[in-house]
Amino acid sequence: MEIRLMTNNDDRLEISRIYEESWKYAYKDIIPQSYLDSIPAGQWVSGLDSDGRNTLLMFDSSRIIGTSSYCESRFPKFSGMGEIISVYLLPYYIGKGYGKQLLGSAIKNLGNSGYNEIFLWVLEENSLARRFYEKFGFVESGEFLNDNIGGKELKEIQYCYRIS
Repeated sequence: MEIRLMTNNDDRLEISRIYEESWKYAYKDIIPQSYLDSIPAGQWVSGLDSDGRNTLLMFDSSRIIGTSSYCESRFPKFSGMGEIISVYLLPYYIGKGYGKQLLGSAIKNLGNSGYNEIFLWVLEENSLARRFYEKFGFVESGEFLNDNIGGKELKEIQYCYRIS
């Protein structure tokens, strides 16, 4: 497995496909199926090159199988903290240790950028993801966001990690 930062030469549609397939798998029975079925190809292309965002790609041979984006906190309330925006894998690769490698690389890069405290948001109903982050050492902070996706009210829980 190779993990590296996204470059200008990487196919944004292929990277967006990782998000699309992961959402349809991970959020089944959490986000309304009608919403998941309506996600268009390329949904996440425009956000990949946002100012300040860094995106890691994970490869199996030459195929992109996972992605993780991170940045300085997008929330003024958490200024000075690093934020992990996303960690997504193609469904076939979930549960095989690749997510741990990808998350570890994002944390390492944030640490190398001077962040000792890192946070991320996870849907309250996404028990698999919550266990994954907790096993890695992330802890619920007590902060949350209310969200509405596909007409369903959802709660996002903040998890924090401290680099020692």
